[in-house]
Amino acid sequence: MRPDLLHPADQLVMIMDRIYKYGLTTTSGGNLSIKDNEDNIWITPSGIDKGSLTRKDIICVKPDGTIEGIHKPSMELPFHKQVYRKRPDIKAILHAHPPALVAFSIVRKIPDTLLLPGVNFICGPIGMAEYDIPGSVELGNKIASVFEKGFNSVLLENHGAVVAAESLFKAFMIFETLDFCAQIEINAKRIGKIKTLCQAGIAKHNLYLRMDEFIPDFFLNKEKEMRREMCELVHRAYDQRLFTSTRGTFSARINENSFIITPENADRKYIEPEDLVRIENGKKEAGKNPDRSVLLHQRIYDTHPHVNSVIVAQPPNVMAFAVSDQDIDSRLIPESYIMLRDVFRLPFGYGLTHPETTAAKFLSSSPVAIIENDCIVVTGNSLINAFDRLEVAEYSAKSIISSRVIGDIVTIDEKQIKNIKEAFKLN
Repeated sequence: MRPDLLHPADQLVMIMDRIYKYGLTTTSGGNLSIKDNEDNIWITPSGIDKGSLTRKDIICVKPDGTIEGIHKPSMELPFHKQVYRKRPDIKAILHAHPPALVAFSIVRKIPDTLLLPGVNFICGPIGMAEYDIPGSVELGNKIASVFEKGFNSVLLENHGAVVAAESLFKAFMIFETLDFCAQIEINAKRIGKIKTLCQAGIAKHNLYLRMDEFIPDFFLNKEKEMRREMCELVHRAYDQRLFTSTRGTFSARINENSFIITPENADRKYIEPEDLVRIENGKKEAGKNPDRSVLLHQRIYDTHPHVNSVIVAQPPNVMAFAVSDQDIDSRLIPESYIMLRDVFRLPFGYGLTHPETTAAKFLSSSPVAIIENDCIVVTGNSLINAFDRLEVAEYSAKSIISSRVIGDIVTIDEKQIKNIKEAFKLN
């Protein structure tokens, strides 16, 4: 998809639809704007249901102040104008009230963007704007003054968050990533002690991977079907909040020499079959960049013939365990143990720096790994099997976190585990 070819009104409707459907704002809350190349400001309306917004509801504010549209512009138009005036490089602004970021705003704290690699790079430093009445010129001045200092992400005291970027889609990626980070930190603090990364370690994690290229001669029907199925599951994982727009990787084995994998730096919401990257004999499909975890996927397929799909993800409940000192115990309910078995843990960066050693650990009895401050890695005998395991891992993590305020967990005992292994013929 080419977002730059979409009309500003269509972009605003698309992004507001994502924000509302994923529970990041309410019917009346939040506002978005785009400043086009003609210096018009396109902005969402005031008092109109965000769950049923259409392109005809979008307002255009001309450079001379003339307003075109069937509604009033958002009451927050003053701060949008002031931010654009202070920062000519900014072309889109997003303001909303997601619960996790509101939680930080009402305790006047900034989320820790060094919990995971990539978050600090995507979001940059986070500013904080002093409280004032919504829609007021005073609030606009306070927000604009923080953006003028160079921040692109700003929390508003007792209010919510504002993110700005060179495009609305980029602003949304920053906003969503920051919200996921906030959710992870909140969840992690409920269960244990948090570990934060250092900038040097993150820099090593973000090194670019170089691979030789090849031009495919043809595409078998099997691969075409796998591309279609993978895209459906990527979209499903995204809609279920197991992925973010910037992070989340699927791969699937085509044969003993090749597999397909999701690309680097592509919005997971809109990935299509042609975006996926075929890896063949260690080379990548020409003109495309696979996810940076590609070598780990390659080593897992080389090492384990029983593995036909691999997923790397950062769902917010699982990641609470990845960034804290707590482990996920799968002996919760029979489904958790059957699907996850013995979840093992690896140090930060291990999947990238030691792909062979990491790959060797994915046995039938240990199909899932947590890499500290990084991700969960799930293996399966098919795309749907790996996806099912990812879902079960996230649901199990959520159950553990929820149980902490109720009482002590009583796990399935060894005799019961033995019975499960016999009944389901687990190795």
